[in-house]
Amino acid sequence: MAGTETMIELRGVAKTFAKRALVQNRSFALRDIDVTVNRGEVVGLLGESGSGKSTVANIMTMLTRYDDGTYRFKGRDVGGFSRRERFAFKSDVQIVFQDPYGSLNPRATVRTIVNEALILHQPSLTSAQKLDRVRALLEEVGLANVELGKFPHEFSGGQRQRIAIARALAVEPEVLVCDEPLSSLDVSIQAQVLELFRRLISERGLTMVFITHDLNVARLLCDRVYVMNEGRVVEQGDADDILSNPRDDYTRRLLEAVY
Repeated sequence: MAGTETMIELRGVAKTFAKRALVQNRSFALRDIDVTVNRGEVVGLLGESGSGKSTVANIMTMLTRYDDGTYRFKGRDVGGFSRRERFAFKSDVQIVFQDPYGSLNPRATVRTIVNEALILHQPSLTSAQKLDRVRALLEEVGLANVELGKFPHEFSGGQRQRIAIARALAVEPEVLVCDEPLSSLDVSIQAQVLELFRRLISERGLTMVFITHDLNVARLLCDRVYVMNEGRVVEQGDADDILSNPRDDYTRRLLEAVY
């Protein structure tokens, strides 16, 4: 059950990307983005490719700067964070990317990948405690018997995404941002990783921002959704309500494409 504490609050956030040769064929802008995420909620950002969902995710995780508006995390403007507070924020808000191979260091073992966050953010743990934590996390995501000395290329796409999830959970984040974490996986593997997310949400009471173009996934996971089109939020509200009775023409077209 969602709490009343507001974890993430974007108000009037804007971001412009200029057209660059060989990189993107048009300019792109986020305009007047208002998004709220409360503790214990799973909030979906929905829309087609290029709608601006991933840019919002990157702003939420402070991977991308915004040009205008305000971003408050637990009531505090992130623009006023000190260097120490920004470092702590990286532990509080973790991200799982779309591509589980590109997001993992190909030269690092599974043990190193998951342990890295513990070294940075929980330095008081002993080496033995860190190893126990790594094993427990991998077991939690369904990789109980994995060989810790293996490298990312030795795993399937689904296994790599589970490793990425374990890494994100290692520091006990207050918010987990998932940017299309299923879209690069085979359909059969998508179902398995989706079920993992459902279990983690239930068992951990996670606060999550889930970015997806798949409305069926949003229906299964999300409490509330924001529908994005061309850099704007065109509709937002209770997930069941929006996905059953959309008011915006764009949302209706998305639903018609599914069914």
